[in-house]
Amino acid sequence: MTVLSDHLDVAESALPMRLTGRVAALRGLTVLVNELPLAVGSTVRITPTNRAKPITGEVVGFTHDQAIVMLFGAAAGIRPGDRVEGAHASPLAPIGAPMLGRVVNALGEPIDNAGPIPDTSLRPIDTPPIGAMQRARVAHPIQTGVRAIDLMTTLGRGQRLGIFAGPGVGKSTLLGSIARGTSADVNVIALIGERGREVRDFLEGSLGEEGLKRSVIVVATGDEPPLMRIRAAWLACAVAEFFRDRGRDVMLMMDSVTRFAHAQRQVGLSVGEPPATRGYTPSVFAQLPVLLERAGPSEASGGSVTGLYTVLVEGDDMTEPVADAARGILDGHVILSRKLAQRSHFPAIDVLDSVSRVAD
Repeated sequence: MTVLSDHLDVAESALPMRLTGRVAALRGLTVLVNELPLAVGSTVRITPTNRAKPITGEVVGFTHDQAIVMLFGAAAGIRPGDRVEGAHASPLAPIGAPMLGRVVNALGEPIDNAGPIPDTSLRPIDTPPIGAMQRARVAHPIQTGVRAIDLMTTLGRGQRLGIFAGPGVGKSTLLGSIARGTSADVNVIALIGERGREVRDFLEGSLGEEGLKRSVIVVATGDEPPLMRIRAAWLACAVAEFFRDRGRDVMLMMDSVTRFAHAQRQVGLSVGEPPATRGYTPSVFAQLPVLLERAGPSEASGGSVTGLYTVLVEGDDMTEPVADAARGILDGHVILSRKLAQRSHFPAIDVLDSVSRVAD
């Protein structure tokens, strides 16, 4: 059963019959589809009449007899009446050990011009977090290679720590330093909503060749649709869990949780959710704990996922909604100080304002 478990997951998510619908309308970021009885989270393919290549999307909601679909790409070319076909009953992506050293997009496709990634298999990316009683206790430290963190806010194996800072204070550079110096076996780094320029700057400047060799990079830049940014975060968690289930210690780094929240807000508003705190929809605060709880140590495999999540503090206000919610979920926080950065003190860690809840 263990040998076939991965294949069984794919078989369970496959659609037993071909379900199709027709495009009824395009509203903002969403496509309304008639007569498509698929569950939320299902993947679909839209075949425009004037394009040979189908457009992929995901069912994010429904209203009466219409499914609400958001696209992974541009909507150019879609017409009323175009055929919409169900592909999978849950989001899947190709995942495997050969992803080490590679850069992929939110769909798991390589974007580093190094050819296809061999020996991968389709796996669900929306698996539930480890149960509370199946989590090993955080009892052993893991080194980051950054002395201010290792000494003052010691990071535990399987802990989840937030890095809070405003823009331009050195979050990405700090993540690169940790990726190079950590004692973890594998790094999984998700760049969510980054500027396109910053991706290669991070890979070649902050991470370097040695850091890349033991890392998997998942990229969804700010110009991509919000669903791609959300999916990139889930894919990074699934890749980290793949290596954890094989007994490896994984350092999962996500930059940034705030841009994930922005993307989730866009999706929520598009499907009709009411805006709540400062325009954020309720689904944002429902998804944050699910995302952040994906990290942790596994008692069954002996592996662990240690999470480092950057939080972009808007206007350096630590009480803004996403920062406040994340700080209540995570097992500690590292605060980067703009005053220290302005004095060219890097990493600009305010050690007196930072805390690790499992440092003991």
